[in-house]
Amino acid sequence: MDIVAACRAYVAVSGHGSFTSGAAAARIPQSVASRRIAALEEHFGAKLFDRTSRAVRLTPFGQDMLPTARRLVDLADAMADDAERARLRPLRIAVPEICPPHRLAALVVAARRQRVHLEVRPAGPQERERLCQTLEVGAGVVAVPEAVAVWRVPLGLAARTPFPAPTVFLDTLRSGRGRAQARRRILIQPEDDVPHLRDPLARAAQSAGLAPAQVSIAPSLVDAAAAALGSPDLLLCSRQQAEDFSLHWCPLAGPQLLRGYDVAAGVREDLAHLRTVLHADVARCLGATGDGEPGARPTGDAG
Repeated sequence: MDIVAACRAYVAVSGHGSFTSGAAAARIPQSVASRRIAALEEHFGAKLFDRTSRAVRLTPFGQDMLPTARRLVDLADAMADDAERARLRPLRIAVPEICPPHRLAALVVAARRQRVHLEVRPAGPQERERLCQTLEVGAGVVAVPEAVAVWRVPLGLAARTPFPAPTVFLDTLRSGRGRAQARRRILIQPEDDVPHLRDPLARAAQSAGLAPAQVSIAPSLVDAAAAALGSPDLLLCSRQQAEDFSLHWCPLAGPQLLRGYDVAAGVREDLAHLRTVLHADVARCLGATGDGEPGARPTGDAG
């Protein structure tokens, strides 16, 4: 016997004084209400109602049992509400602020199809680490070295004009002795201002004979992209970002630089969802490479 369903019928009939009206209020057929109450009476070994041709009245036993039955029904309803809230609990996730809004929106929609309700919080790499450590978010897409990454995003240089070769050699950016040849800077956006990307590029630039000022940290992606659009400077970025800013993109001949990302999460289930079920959707947000991913699309601008 489903004691909660039986008590629900019992409470409904007692409140309406009629099996017909009580069953309708409980949204069950009258015959079902009668069977459930009969089963409850058999379970307790006493009658809950006196039934006559004109009315249905509670017995003294039925009156004594009614408050407990109401509490049981109320608790069952509260439990169902709590379960729905728990099922719909938002998973707050820190994501790179470079992720395009339309791709983040698509990620949220994809997550809802899996009954995961994401609340995205765009932030820079250091801020994402902090948000995860302070538990202000349930999960974070954090920057990690390429060797241990779940998602990888190849980086290259982007400029307002096409590149003369399929790859860029850093030594071609050395300034000449005459003042007429301006020094072209490589601008590092905040997302790539992490040791495993910044330091190898700085060392390679120094070995290629570039001046220290030719590798510069930009205050924001917008500032870096504006400089690349309005000057000969070069933006270190992904192919996806170059396309979004209508810049020409070209890979570096060396060093090979890849953004690496992994998920930091406090709940194992959240970690599994992001790494497996939503893996491709997160990849699209990041511009990560892979079969069918945006980062793998060929382009004619590199040559």
